[in-house]
Amino acid sequence: MNNNPFNPFPVLKTDRLILRNVEKTDLQDIFDYASDLNLTTYLTWRAHQTLADTEGFIEFILASNERHMGATWVIVWKENNRVIGTIDLSWNQKHYSAELAYALSRKYWRKGIGTEAVQEIVRFGFEEVKLERIHARCHPKNEASYKLMEKTGMIYEGTLRKSMRRKGKQEDIKIYSILKSEFEG
Repeated sequence: MNNNPFNPFPVLKTDRLILRNVEKTDLQDIFDYASDLNLTTYLTWRAHQTLADTEGFIEFILASNERHMGATWVIVWKENNRVIGTIDLSWNQKHYSAELAYALSRKYWRKGIGTEAVQEIVRFGFEEVKLERIHARCHPKNEASYKLMEKTGMIYEGTLRKSMRRKGKQEDIKIYSILKSEFEG
């Protein structure tokens, strides 16, 4: 019996989205948003400069997903079948917890898409993975990200001082979480 909810890779669907494993054919769609300097302002990774950067990113995701200790899904907009972002859940099986992270094309901001994707991953985490806690982190100036966390039921826990290395600098990071009891309540 397989007790790993990430093997086989879970494909999730919402009203407007498909969350699935990355494919090599997603190269141009991913490059289109990952090369946006404004998107990556507060992210830990730099904007992709070449298609080779994106190819490396795809290979990294595929290798990570092969380990089945969480998942990185591409976010597919059903309306046009385009990849418009990624969302991942890094599973700490021993502690029944996971970290959530996401990036979404700026063309799709302020349409509730991030909220829809996060809500589905949170549901999957609590119902399928049987987690007790899901947390997410963001740069203190990334208002759109922490507002999304709040909108999806996450509670601000605090700011971890100088806890993350981002683009060569040690910086503070805000942390939010949601517990299974809060999700069910």
